[in-house]
Amino acid sequence: MRPATAARGVNYATSPLLASKTPPWRSRFVVVMVALAFLLLIGRAVYIQVVGADFYLKQGEKRYAHTLKLPASRGRVLDRHGVVLATSVPTPSVWAIPKDFEADVAQRKALSQLLGMSAAELQSRTEGSGEFAWLRRQVDNEVWEQVKSVGAKGVYQVPEFRRSYPEGEAAAHVVGFTNVEEAGQEGIELAFQDHLKGKDGSRGVVKDRLGRVVEDIGDRLEPVNGRDITLSIDSKVQFFAWQRVRDAVMEHNAKAGSVVVLDVVTGEVLALANYPSFNPNSRQGLSGAQLRNRALTDIFEPGSVMKPFVASLAIETGRVTPQTPIQTAPGAINITGSTIKDAHPHGVLTVQEVIQKSSNVGTVKMAMQMAPREMWELFSQVGFGQKPQLEFPGTVTGRLRPFKTWRPIEQATMSYGYGLSASLFQMARAYTVFARDGELIPVTMLRQDSSAKGPDGKPMPVAGVRVLSAKTVQEVRKMLQMAAGPGGTAPKAQAMGYSVGGKTGTAHKQEGKTYASNKYRAWFVGLAPVSAPRIVVAVMVDEPSKGIYFGGDVAAPVFAQVVQQTLRMMNVAPDIEFKPQIAVQPGPAEQESF
Repeated sequence: MRPATAARGVNYATSPLLASKTPPWRSRFVVVMVALAFLLLIGRAVYIQVVGADFYLKQGEKRYAHTLKLPASRGRVLDRHGVVLATSVPTPSVWAIPKDFEADVAQRKALSQLLGMSAAELQSRTEGSGEFAWLRRQVDNEVWEQVKSVGAKGVYQVPEFRRSYPEGEAAAHVVGFTNVEEAGQEGIELAFQDHLKGKDGSRGVVKDRLGRVVEDIGDRLEPVNGRDITLSIDSKVQFFAWQRVRDAVMEHNAKAGSVVVLDVVTGEVLALANYPSFNPNSRQGLSGAQLRNRALTDIFEPGSVMKPFVASLAIETGRVTPQTPIQTAPGAINITGSTIKDAHPHGVLTVQEVIQKSSNVGTVKMAMQMAPREMWELFSQVGFGQKPQLEFPGTVTGRLRPFKTWRPIEQATMSYGYGLSASLFQMARAYTVFARDGELIPVTMLRQDSSAKGPDGKPMPVAGVRVLSAKTVQEVRKMLQMAAGPGGTAPKAQAMGYSVGGKTGTAHKQEGKTYASNKYRAWFVGLAPVSAPRIVVAVMVDEPSKGIYFGGDVAAPVFAQVVQQTLRMMNVAPDIEFKPQIAVQPGPAEQESF
């Protein structure tokens, strides 16, 4: 009992520790420190709530609020009949949250195989503590379903648009293609990028840590889809022209080939085909040779297709008539020390026959009667040496030197297509002068207003620029018909049911400063029907290498097939009698001088 009694009897006030006096400064110090702590807390609260409120609000929003892009659908590219040449289709793109990504060895292997990447690439994209990483953009829906079934954590998809090209290789050089962001890279896709692309919208959302949308916040800005483009191209004519030039390139083991088809009434481009081509839906491993739109970007010395222009000028200026005789014997002519030859001697030829048989000597004799300026002005007026005004990237100017620099031998060689250069498209447009009774017409890749029709219900002709008189051109058109018929250089240009006219061209290819003796380009440019021309078709085959290289043998048959098919598709009535059950073989071609 004593200890308890003793404990209760202790007087704490008499304890020497408790009895000692606390210094006044110590208590003041404690009070001041507590006050400072409160002031710091108040200051921090004021800074967060007032001074730095915007910053902290934004930082908070970053952790839960996101602005999602609402992609606009790119406009379609259509042919003249509404056939889709290019369109955008929804497609999944696969992405991951690296900090949340979890997959075992088997899952990683499956993912890398499905997404077409190496294990190392998958590892590099999914490691770290990031919030977002693309794994593969624009995959097929089937691929995404397989990726999802793998079961790896932290892998998601977002819908995007992928460009699809239903016509594939046949229209690839016309339509072009876009990159993964749907920005035009070639062709119409590039030329009309601003028209096609549209404007993306946006949507404010709240997301959870797995990237799932919880709710919408703020205003929603709807996307504005791109506008469609309707081309002048006829997809059926385009496909047929591409097939025919492809077959010719393969048949003659050639390097490449091109075809241009123009409607000479409206100025519309109905076909612009090249081979080799490419598949715009799958562009891995493409070469520059496949991507080149040769009909527009490649320039060549055109050879004998220039001769009708020289004859036209000689007739227009009254120097000759179609029946004027020209002595071409002995099949050669000397111009300032240089000899120009025909393939073989012809003797006396009329101007008509000079074009029909493609005589270099006869053409040179007409050209040398003219001042260089006269030839240069005509060549310029029909578009040589000038960039075509076409809604398309990559068109070239070609080469036509100023007439003041021409030497006599250069004037002579230019009369039959050497010493100047042009694209196939330029040649096709130049020949609209012969189809439109002396007018050079503007050309377009866009469909023209079909409601503009004349009293006969046919399309109204587009206005052209007068270059030659109608009388002169009608005479030259007869010469072109002779050149494409018996005794001419291109009887193989004949089309069943339709009268045709045109001119062959065969030219040695230039290599450096000299011409290759065994490399050629074969041309044929013509029009049909001769009685009332509706189309101009130009064909070029580059480096045929099976021993046959004349334009009348290589390019003219392609012209015949394209003309026949195109006019039928356009519902142009045949203008000559024919018996379809009988296959008529054309006679031998006159050997062309080049």
